[in-house]
Amino acid sequence: MKNFALIGASGYIAPRHLKAIKDTNNNLIAALDKFDSVGIIDSYFPNADFFVEPERFDRHIEKLKYEKKQKLDYVSICTPNYLHDSHIRMALRREADAICEKPLVLNPWNIDALQKMEEESGQRVWNILQLRVHQSIIDLKKKVSDAPKNKVFEVDLTYLTSRGNWYYTSWKGDKSKSGGIATNIGVHFYDMLSWIFGGVKENIVHVNTHDRASGYLEFERARVRWFLSINYDVLPSEIKNKGQRTYRSITIEGEELEFSGGFTDLHTKVYEDILAGKGYGLDDARQSIEIVHNIRNASPIGLKGEYHPFSKKPIAVHPFGK
Repeated sequence: MKNFALIGASGYIAPRHLKAIKDTNNNLIAALDKFDSVGIIDSYFPNADFFVEPERFDRHIEKLKYEKKQKLDYVSICTPNYLHDSHIRMALRREADAICEKPLVLNPWNIDALQKMEEESGQRVWNILQLRVHQSIIDLKKKVSDAPKNKVFEVDLTYLTSRGNWYYTSWKGDKSKSGGIATNIGVHFYDMLSWIFGGVKENIVHVNTHDRASGYLEFERARVRWFLSINYDVLPSEIKNKGQRTYRSITIEGEELEFSGGFTDLHTKVYEDILAGKGYGLDDARQSIEIVHNIRNASPIGLKGEYHPFSKKPIAVHPFGK
């Protein structure tokens, strides 16, 4: 049984980590979050100690080590994107491996620095790349691998996940903290595309505003038109008429990739692989981080070239008038 700590216990994704720790028969000894709405812990580890101040959390971990000979093995990180780098460093300094949500970090050079810390500490940094363990994605990767080596696939990616005005008040609406739309809601798709289709040859941004981003990515084995948005108004009318607020579509050569199900236990599967030493580390995360960093810093070229059809939808005004 391994000992875990969790940073970011009140967040949306934290229950999946709590479940994965429980499902893999391990123990949560401490959790940290500046917000104290963390009653979800009772469903998994009611005896875990909880802290709202990082100094007291750190002191507690230290005391467990020296007074109870209780070693911390892993720190699971579910905090806002811009804090991942710092919390990973905290885990490594505590002689624990870090298991971090996406995006691992915001900038490629952060990975370089963490690799140096890995070498010095002897610990590992693991990234949650759960689409890589989704059976439909695994099957697609095999299909691409089995295709003629000169075959370049035509791919359209559309991901619309409506968010209310709260989004812009939260850290997610601050590009310096979230990395912007492409980073916050798109990074796992870019990782999936990288894993399946190889290295990036071209990265063009057509539109990048507060509520949407779109562009063209060319990989070794695919040409991808992509569009992401959090604006309800861009949803297709048939989706709105069903009362739904999310639309996800990936087509390969005009054929829809079906992967709407099978998400329930992906975090547990990722944890099983990490515990077996077979998880995905810093180098695995690098290309997706480079992609989102380049998107964030690119100058959009407008509706030129291979743009996604949704890119023509009318640009919206920021709800706060920005």
